Amino acid sequence: MTKPLYLLLLLVITTFTSYAQKTSHALELQVLQHNQVGKEYKFKTEDHTVTFLKYLGQVYTLKGNSYKVLTSVWSWGLSHRATSRILIYTDRNRYVGNYYVTTKDEIPDYIKDNKLVFLNEIGDYKPRITTYVDFSKGIPKLLYNECAGNQYEFDRN
Repeated sequence: MTKPLYLLLLLVITTFTSYAQKTSHALELQVLQHNQVGKEYKFKTEDHTVTFLKYLGQVYTLKGNSYKVLTSVWSWGLSHRATSRILIYTDRNRYVGNYYVTTKDEIPDYIKDNKLVFLNEIGDYKPRITTYVDFSKGIPKLLYNECAGNQYEFDRN
C-alpha cells in the first residue's frame, strides 16, 4: 500500500472513531439526565449502528462517594456485531471509566442493595446463578461475573 493511501485510510479510521466516541458520550449524558432507572433507550445513527443504553441507578461507597451505572450495547457492522460495556459516572455525570464485557448477555440486570446483580437464566446447560458485585469499598478493579465465568478489568479514563 502506498504511503499517501495508508495515511488517508488512517485519517478516515481516526475520524470515525473520534466521532463515534463523541456521539456515544452525548447519548450517555442524555440518558443520565433523564434519570429513569431501568429504562432502556435505543438510538439509531445515520451509519446504521444502533446503541442501547440502560441506566441501572446509583451505587454508594462507605467513604460517601456515589457512582451512576449505565449499560451500553453498541451494535455495528453488516453482521451486527456488538460491543458491550458497563459504564461508570460520578454523581455529577462525569465519566469515570468502564468494564468491557464479552457479550451483551454478560451485562448486569439491575442494582439491588448497592450491588450490581447479574442473572443467569440462559439454557439448560448452566444452573441458574446470580452474581452480586459490591461497590461499598469503591469501584472494583476486577469484576468477576460467576454467571458467565468471566472476569472484567475496570478501565479508568
